Amino acid sequence: MIYLQLFIEFFKVGLFTVGGGLASLPFLYDIADRFDWFTPTELIDMIAISESTPGPIGINMATFAGYNAAGVPGAIVASVSTTIPAFFIIIAIARVLQKFRESPLVEGAFYGLRPAVTALIAYAAWDIMRLTLIDTTAQISQVTEFFNLPAILLFGVIYLLLVKFNKHPVFYIGLAALVGVFVPMG
Repeated sequence: MIYLQLFIEFFKVGLFTVGGGLASLPFLYDIADRFDWFTPTELIDMIAISESTPGPIGINMATFAGYNAAGVPGAIVASVSTTIPAFFIIIAIARVLQKFRESPLVEGAFYGLRPAVTALIAYAAWDIMRLTLIDTTAQISQVTEFFNLPAILLFGVIYLLLVKFNKHPVFYIGLAALVGVFVPMG
């Protein structure tokens, strides 16, 4: 039964996610709320790992969630079910686009998808920032207890380094991981 649930849930993620792995985050948060396969905090960890490993973020996250839920077979089921919709959708779109490449309706549809994908990604970014930079579980006697100051400081330093130096993103991911190992983030 777990394999069927994994298949259905991650098939829906693959079917309705437009715009890449980060656009799948609202669906993954919904899965975290309804099933005990992973927690919202683990989802944040999955994002960090998926962003720093090769391959599409959505597949990496599906593999992790499937593994958490049902081991290696679960990882396979979740990964495959996430990719099945994209496979068939891309084949269908390629055929349609060949016929209607210059159609104003097709151009309009893609134009309309951009804001929707942007909203999904912005929502995901806000949720990540809220979960990592704000401590909603703290007993707040001061405003400073509400914010995860070490995480905010690391965020600011990495951002400034990104703006000032033109290094590969892997450098900053490694730097942040190294700091996270040695400095408690809350």
